[in-house]
Amino acid sequence: MYVLIGGAGMLGLELAKTLLGEGHTVAVVDTDPLACQYAREKIGVMAFEGSAVNTTTLLEAGVRKADAVIAALPEDALNLAIVTLSKHYGVPQTVVRMSDRDFAEPYHLAGATHTISTTELTINRMVSAIEYPQVEAMMHFEQGQVEVLKLPIPQQCTIVGRSVAEIAQDSRFPAGTLIIGYQAHPQEDLTIPNGSTVLESGSTILAVTKPGLVRKMLDFMGLCS
Repeated sequence: MYVLIGGAGMLGLELAKTLLGEGHTVAVVDTDPLACQYAREKIGVMAFEGSAVNTTTLLEAGVRKADAVIAALPEDALNLAIVTLSKHYGVPQTVVRMSDRDFAEPYHLAGATHTISTTELTINRMVSAIEYPQVEAMMHFEQGQVEVLKLPIPQQCTIVGRSVAEIAQDSRFPAGTLIIGYQAHPQEDLTIPNGSTVLESGSTILAVTKPGLVRKMLDFMGLCS
């Protein structure tokens, strides 16, 4: 997949490095010559010096053949222009960094396929870390209607040695919660558990639940202080 990133700031460069590591062909566009040089020499991706909202620069960077464009500039107005131009050139997938919620509808109207609010993500992660220090990671979906939790299973956890099926049948297990991932040890891959999967001490699970059930889930596992 050919991915074109508008903006070679910290976010754009980290995205470029990650996507390159995933096997994609990546190019960045930025007005900063030093950022472009860093992208070429230190990361190993293509870099085009110029404005990401300049049609000449975009065409030189190969926007017509791009499978995806990421608008990663700090200014929403410029990112909106990138989305609009990407749509004009027939790019099938556009991912945009949003700073101001007022741009949510304009991005939608412009044809952005994915809009990521970096501010909301940061706030949600910080609030979650304060409210639920037992949770390794928490992701919010559907405007916070669904939570995906990454939970460690310490030795004293009440679900150690129990199967997924046994846990699901426990009347204290929060209704509507599902265990969707299991990592037996940090060095092992994450797997999708089945009913017979037995949860071990020192392992990690991924669970999907409703926001109002997070505390109940932690209490069930014996993780609440």
